[in-house]
This record gives sequence, C-alpha cells and structure tokens, in this order.
Amino acid sequence: MALGTDSAAKRRNGRGKDSPPGAGHNQDILGKAYREMLLIRRFEEKAGQLYGMGLIGGFCHLYIGQEAVVVGMQMTLKEGDEVITSYRDHGHMLATGMEARGVMAELTGRIGGYSKGKGGSMHMFSREKGFYGGHGIVGAQVSLGIGLAFANWYREDGKVALAYFGEGASNQGQVYESFNLAALLKLPCVFIIENNRYGMGTSVERASASKDLSKNGAPWGIPGEQVNGMDVLAVKAAGERAVAHCRAGKGPYLLEMQTYRYRGHSMSDPAKYRTREEVQKMREQNDCIEMVRKLLLEGGTPEAELKAVDDEVKAIVQDSADFAQSSPEPDESELWTDVLVETR
Repeated sequence: MALGTDSAAKRRNGRGKDSPPGAGHNQDILGKAYREMLLIRRFEEKAGQLYGMGLIGGFCHLYIGQEAVVVGMQMTLKEGDEVITSYRDHGHMLATGMEARGVMAELTGRIGGYSKGKGGSMHMFSREKGFYGGHGIVGAQVSLGIGLAFANWYREDGKVALAYFGEGASNQGQVYESFNLAALLKLPCVFIIENNRYGMGTSVERASASKDLSKNGAPWGIPGEQVNGMDVLAVKAAGERAVAHCRAGKGPYLLEMQTYRYRGHSMSDPAKYRTREEVQKMREQNDCIEMVRKLLLEGGTPEAELKAVDDEVKAIVQDSADFAQSSPEPDESELWTDVLVETR
C-alpha cells in the first residue's frame, strides 16, 4: 500500500509536485501537532508498561503509529463538534482535550477516571469534550456516529460528527446501512477509515475485495479520498475539505486514512502475522512524529525547544501514571450509579 507518495496525491494534499511536505504551513501548526502526537505516543507507551505490570486489566489497544490521523483531524473541528470511535481510543481522548490523568486513571479502574473506573480502556467518554466513546462492538460506533450527526442535522446547529472505524470494520453491514441513511438525509458526518493494514491479524488484502476503501461510499454518492495517514499535514488538509463539505449541508464524506500500527492488535497479540522488518521499515521511513520533528528543525525551531516539549510531555505522562496508581478504587456503591437516566 502506497502512503501518498505519488505526485497526484501530493497535489490533492495541498502541495505542489516539487514542494517539501511542510511548505505553506507555519511553525505554530507543526509545533502543536508535534506536541499532541508526542503526548499520545508517550502516553500509550506508559499504558503498555502499566499493563505489563498488571495495573491495567481487561483489553488494551494501543494507538502507537497512528497519531497523525486523530491529531490532524482534530485541528479541523470547532467547539461543539463530536467524535466517536472504536476500542483503539486513547489517542482520540487525548486529542479532544481529555486530561491524561483522567484517562490513565480510568485505564487502571480508579475513581479518578472519566467513567469513575467502571469503563476501562474501551468504555469511557466525555460529553464536555465532545467524545462519545470508545466502543467495543466492531462497527457499532458508526451507526451511533450518524445518530450524533442526525441530532445536529435536526437542530440545524452547524455541528459535524466524526465517526472513526478500522478497515476491518469497514466490511460490517451496519456501516453500509449508516452510509445509506447519512447520504439519504445529507447528514453532517465524516466517516474516517483508519486503515492500519491489519484487522486483528488479517491483512486488508486478504479481507477486503475493495482495494480502494475511499470508494466504499460511492454507491450512495458519498465522496471519498485516500489520505497519507502518516502525514499530519495531509490529514489536516483532507479533513478541512471533508468538514467544510459537511458543514455546508452537502452530506457525508469518507476519508480512508492509510496508516500503520506499530504494536499488536491488542496487548495480548504477539503480531506474528508480520515481520519485524516490515514494522521497522515503517518506523524508519514513515513515522509521523519524526516527520514533523524534521520539518520543525528545518524551519528553524531550536533543538532545545523540542527537548523542552519532550520533557513537558514526559512529565505529564508520569504524573498521569502516578495519579492513576494513587487514586482509590471505586466504592461498592458505584455499582448502582450511572445505570438510569430519568428525564422530565
């Protein structure tokens, strides 16, 4: 799978054929992207450590390698827009502005977590930050995502919903049902396929007859694009087009983000279905964080400034781990809370 290396893709991503990746983008945008992606990377690495120590139970799916997708897309949103995704969700939480302390405490099942320690890795949310999960059933969040978009359409509030799902989930029936309804009503929903090449342990080439997932919405007239999901600037540019399309009342838009996860499907997956050489090649040639770091240095950002960002991020992540381990477990009385909402 090519990662946006052809000249046509470069032009679609808002760059001339001979322009370097960072052309036309200021250092502030690159600096913000660098910090947010690095925070997700270091947070996930720490989560992996805590899982290995037995401090995180249940399932734990890390986002390492895919950081550019959610960071680039989040840059295109406004206050009140919504995000919903699958179980590989820690990066999405942090990108929407959820505090590292609360996310890590939830992973460890502590009362200081966003769902009071009752949701864990796959089932936490923050209505205040526009994050609606975190869902463990493959593809189910897509139907919930168009529910969010339907509410925005009904209220005519100008908000847009982003529904993330993987290339494995893209073949689920409810995804196509969601495409149909979203197109029929012209719902303001951006469908984002995070194609990291492997659904569980099966490569997309073996699982999907569709070789261009961005065209999966074509029968319903949903426009789509393939995007280099390892390039945060390409993601941002494509995201801006998609969000503007939805906000203008033109209906849904589909983005296939061609990305890659460095770790296994979950912490229990040894990932023997691919070679170490494949993963190492992706790390060396396409890492989203190193790409932005290089652009910052080339643009004149001092090495010391990047070191300060690195140190800040490490301190935030360590603080989140300390807080998670010191926060108490939920009281037994919490078994009876958050199970019923009474409306008048």
